[in-house]
Amino acid sequence: MVQEKPRVVQEYVPGKQVTLAHLIANPKKELCEKLGIVDAGAIGILTITPCEAAIIAADAATKTAAVQIGFMDRFTGSVVITGTVSAVEAALRQVIILLADGLGFSAPKLTRS
Repeated sequence: MVQEKPRVVQEYVPGKQVTLAHLIANPKKELCEKLGIVDAGAIGILTITPCEAAIIAADAATKTAAVQIGFMDRFTGSVVITGTVSAVEAALRQVIILLADGLGFSAPKLTRS
């Protein structure tokens, strides 16, 4: 008699959350170079799940303030924006508000270094 193996179906259902929202004010030139970013007054970093929401975050950030997308990966949910300190801060705050209040994401407080 052949014994059947139990069949297990696994499914990945990510939560809706911003796991990191951080502003780096006045980054050192070496950091910018390592990231492939032209000298910036500030760098904003976001990590978001589901990762496709990185597209929404990048769109909202660039519509909110004079920031540039330094990096965006829709497969990992990473977004890096650059600009002046005030522009990056405004953009990060607006992204958090949009995702948390508008789309029901859980979000951290904006941190800064």
